Amino acid sequence: MNPVGRPDARPRSDMHNGTIMPTDVRCLVETDESSAIVRLTGVLDPTGTTAVRDALLAGLWRRPGPVIVDLTGVRIEPAARGVLDEVRRTVLDWPATALLVLDPAATAGDDVPVHRSREEALAALAATPLPAVLDADLPPVVAAAREARALVNEGCTRWGLPELAEPACIAVTEMVNNVVAHAGTPMTVRVAPRADGLHLAVRDRSGRVPAYAGLAPLDSAGGRGLLLIDTVARRWGATALPDGKVVWCLLLAEDEAAFRG
Repeated sequence: MNPVGRPDARPRSDMHNGTIMPTDVRCLVETDESSAIVRLTGVLDPTGTTAVRDALLAGLWRRPGPVIVDLTGVRIEPAARGVLDEVRRTVLDWPATALLVLDPAATAGDDVPVHRSREEALAALAATPLPAVLDADLPPVVAAAREARALVNEGCTRWGLPELAEPACIAVTEMVNNVVAHAGTPMTVRVAPRADGLHLAVRDRSGRVPAYAGLAPLDSAGGRGLLLIDTVARRWGATALPDGKVVWCLLLAEDEAAFRG
């Protein structure tokens, strides 16, 4: 491969032990599927931040659990420092996702916790509990909502969150039905606990991002799906990816107790 940063350098999409995801010609995001480490190499300037963000988000979705982003091989220009802060904020409410940063030069950003050595980063990775997570790959058919509800019920039982089973089933039903009705692509449903809450997400292959416009008219035949999610969830949102999106929501036991109380 040509040295990164040279005018004739070209991104690659293959390697022997994982993948290299092309971003800007000056910065590559290298993923080793056999480990929880993602490496940035080259030079990251403002023109490459969108592609780096997209590549990191795609990699974090593919691998649930804590991931180390290794910055030892990249030079980050000051105007591009915020991209890792943005990625970290984006995945905070994804199920079973955690971002650790190895950055000896401490140029990662303002909000991202930084580890200065490989040993320190690996120790933090080892100290981070493996997440409890359930997921299922589903086709875009009506029956997918039933399978998604079964996954949610299993998780709520397993993790001692029975009070969240009903609202979580409402949310995941609407999320899956939106994929069936509007995206029409295969999807992945993912569920994970965190503290006294439950994180849900549905990943599909459509770039159409849902937008909540408030209450639907009384004579409307639809449009209430996002309202239901907004009603039962503490917060929810959608994250665009290069080849689709992740729609996620967070439900908290304290909210359900207050609603029923």
